[in-house]
Amino acid sequence: MSKRNTQAAKTAARERLRVERERQAKRDKVKRQAIVGLSVVAVLAAAGGIGYAVVQNNKPSGWEAAKKATLVKPAHTTGKDGTTVVIGKDTAKKTLVMYEDPRCPVCAQFEQASGATVDKDVEDGKYKIQYVGATFIDDNIPGEGSKNALSALGAALNVDPDAFLKYKSALYSAKYHPDEQEDKFKDDDYLIKVADTVPALKGNAAFQKAVKDGTYDKWALVMSEKFNTDGKKYKFQGTPTLLMDGKKVTGSDGQNAPMTQGEYVTAITKALKG
Repeated sequence: MSKRNTQAAKTAARERLRVERERQAKRDKVKRQAIVGLSVVAVLAAAGGIGYAVVQNNKPSGWEAAKKATLVKPAHTTGKDGTTVVIGKDTAKKTLVMYEDPRCPVCAQFEQASGATVDKDVEDGKYKIQYVGATFIDDNIPGEGSKNALSALGAALNVDPDAFLKYKSALYSAKYHPDEQEDKFKDDDYLIKVADTVPALKGNAAFQKAVKDGTYDKWALVMSEKFNTDGKKYKFQGTPTLLMDGKKVTGSDGQNAPMTQGEYVTAITKALKG
């Protein structure tokens, strides 16, 4: 009889088989534990990633964040929130208040027709101008360009009032003012490109940084609120709106701002006498 068939051999074989099964069972247990552990880590990682994404998505960004930002007032402004922007000679007895939205096509038409006349009158000391920026077009035709351009105008004003006026004129020019439906002013690079046509702003690193950092974003929002408040007080809603001594300066229709250079000269001459 072969030794492999003896009872002792059979018992030894069963013992070896039992030991091997126990070893395999331990290996399988360790493997299952490792798989479960990795699965838990993966689930936690996924949950963490989802949680992080939710938090990031719920964090205020852009103009929502600007609402809660610290207000930075541009130089050459006065008033509690820096929303009083008056430019002109101290000897000028009257002030023309100009309400304009950077994206407004009618404001662009007014600037192209009469902007040079306004600038010369201010330089000659006929009157001062007070600028009030609006951003309602961003709501009517969803976008960010009105707010972004107004913030950039704040950065220009921080350089000096003349740079502000020249930059405003450039933004409203036929060459650079976009169609109302095209929100080009939301692009900082485009605003800087236009600014490079103004000597005091060309290659101006501080100005460019303020535009890109949104330094005057909060100021733009606060300025826009001034437009809303004044609109209720003086009963107007659109731009351009011109006021002198609390009364509208209008064209021949008696309702809207004068839209030709001739109408403007007639209207402002009358307003200065009134």
